[in-house]
Amino acid sequence: MIDPITLSVIQAGLQQVCDEMDLAFSRAAFSPVIAEADDRSDGIYAADDGSLIAQGARGLPVFVGTMQYSTRTLIEMIRAGEVAAPQPDDIYIVNDPYLGGTHLMDVRFARPFYRNGKIWCWLSNTGHWPDTGGAVPGGFSASATAAEQEGLRLPPVRLFKQGKLDREIYAIICSNIRVADQRIGDVQAQAAALKVGEARLNALLDRYGDGTVVQAIAELRQRAARQMRAFIRQIPEGEYRGVAHVDSDGVVNEPLVIDLTITCSGERLSFDFSRSSPPCQGPMNSVLATTLSSVYLAMRHIFPEVPISAGAFEPLHVIRPEGTFLDAHYPRPVSGCAAEVSQRIAEAVFAALVEALPDRVTAAPAGTSGNFALGGFDPDRGRNYVMYQISGGGYGGNADHDGLSNGCSTIGISKAPPVEIMEQHFPVLYRHYALREGSGGAGTHRGGFGLDYEVELLRGEARASFVMDHGRFGPQGVLGGKDGAPNVVEVWQDGQRHVPEHLSKEQDIPLRPGDRVRVQTPGGGGYGKPEKRAHDLIDEDLRLGRYTRDQIRRDFGVDP
Repeated sequence: MIDPITLSVIQAGLQQVCDEMDLAFSRAAFSPVIAEADDRSDGIYAADDGSLIAQGARGLPVFVGTMQYSTRTLIEMIRAGEVAAPQPDDIYIVNDPYLGGTHLMDVRFARPFYRNGKIWCWLSNTGHWPDTGGAVPGGFSASATAAEQEGLRLPPVRLFKQGKLDREIYAIICSNIRVADQRIGDVQAQAAALKVGEARLNALLDRYGDGTVVQAIAELRQRAARQMRAFIRQIPEGEYRGVAHVDSDGVVNEPLVIDLTITCSGERLSFDFSRSSPPCQGPMNSVLATTLSSVYLAMRHIFPEVPISAGAFEPLHVIRPEGTFLDAHYPRPVSGCAAEVSQRIAEAVFAALVEALPDRVTAAPAGTSGNFALGGFDPDRGRNYVMYQISGGGYGGNADHDGLSNGCSTIGISKAPPVEIMEQHFPVLYRHYALREGSGGAGTHRGGFGLDYEVELLRGEARASFVMDHGRFGPQGVLGGKDGAPNVVEVWQDGQRHVPEHLSKEQDIPLRPGDRVRVQTPGGGGYGKPEKRAHDLIDEDLRLGRYTRDQIRRDFGVDP
């Protein structure tokens, strides 16, 4: 039996290995979406089945399940002879969504970690590349009907062979993506992060011994499973239903339904999505790995005390949602699965469990990453560019306090790149960037506020594309709270205002100098009945200009 102090130190050491990989990746990457927005993740995975050992605290939570799934698939394909067997210092690249991924822009690297001539574990990371080809710059094709329209799909191949970049494979990749000359920075950063992980993990093993660390990993997995089971026992046995909606699939302008039933039986939760909408034509399908990961991250939001480990998932049984848009197969388009559908899945989990766990579950958050891609040619610099913008929104209110304003998405810690960085890299000017006051849903504890920004194209011509959500329905209020304000997208072309037909989704919108895009992200849902809100909090909201007097009368039912 390993002593508790050593166990805790090794647990922190494994976490530190992943955290250092995250930092090395971001600091060396060229693309603002990685270097500034931290749209990436690093982790350690078991050699035999790819199960999660540790993941960086600064990585996107949505990758907690998908990287485990994709590493496991890679191991299985190597064993079956479908993929070349590894050698020391090899690094595999893969972005195929149907092999345990998300969307094509999330590119995974996997490196076997050797000790004494044998694979001891796998080190893996994921980075969001700003473009992987496809119909539109940035890969977010709002009206794609097949995977090929979204970009280059890569099966697992060895991009680095015994430490050397395979120039032929790299040339194939670069020939199929935009702004290819900038990718080498991200590729080398991604590979270097895994090299950092190798060095730090070797140091940890040298200090405590392989046997002790293996014992600690097994114990940490068992403890995570026990902790999750203990928390599940807090939920009264029975069935709980939650429903969430996706605005549309980008092709057919009708909502998609996520209909979830959670069954609590003893120390186990079962998740049934079988009543959800069938596969859709547009890019809002979700691959199985992303659906699983969305459930895992939702439960991590509810029970954050459980450490990240494969053991935390063991008491969670997700019935495969065959025949629904949450179990996409090739060639269904999936560009919206990681950033948008995943958040609707988490919202359905929150909606199902809020009455059973009112002190732990919040009202719905903004639940959209606000994917805005702009691609064009900058005449001053004489080069093409792809700009990718993500943005925050309001968190839902909870039992203790109001929701956070302009928080990151439900699925990650990614933050919007600084305006100054975006203006340096791309021919744009941010005319306005502020909180969207008044957007939080009214409640005993109101929702947080979204973001309101407006960006103008300064020179050249460009094409804009959006894959967002919550434009038709605002984030759900709970326990009597009101919904948050929905997403709003407006485009001015030659002074004429244009609103996308699908509200939050459209592609290939032509822009010329002086044209502008304005996005108002959702506010979080309200928690509890608005009329029970403390008067001093209402007075403070009014004094700080968060709501107008008319909004307070209408939404909170009081006369300030």
